[in-house]
Amino acid sequence: MAVSLEKMSRKELLELRDQVEKALKSAEKRERKEALKAAEKAAAEFGFSLSELSADGPASAKPAKSKAKYRNPAVPEQTWSGRGRKPQWVHDALKSGADISELEI
Repeated sequence: MAVSLEKMSRKELLELRDQVEKALKSAEKRERKEALKAAEKAAAEFGFSLSELSADGPASAKPAKSKAKYRNPAVPEQTWSGRGRKPQWVHDALKSGADISELEI
């Protein structure tokens, strides 16, 4: 199936490119279906469905939200776990002379 690309016109090359792109998409869909069937078969050998295995995986596990450790005395709804960037209200309290231990819950 040797195709001489140098002898093809620009229009023919563009059509060929479109055909190749369609064929690639079709091949990818076909290979995905085959891979899914193989994965389902492998999971079934251990007595699981593929959805059971993917639900227990680390990707689906959400990290637990950290418990609030500090509270804004001026606005008690504002809390901070002590992780990540300090909220502005913590910076403001520290600038005004408050000790971080005064903000602890």
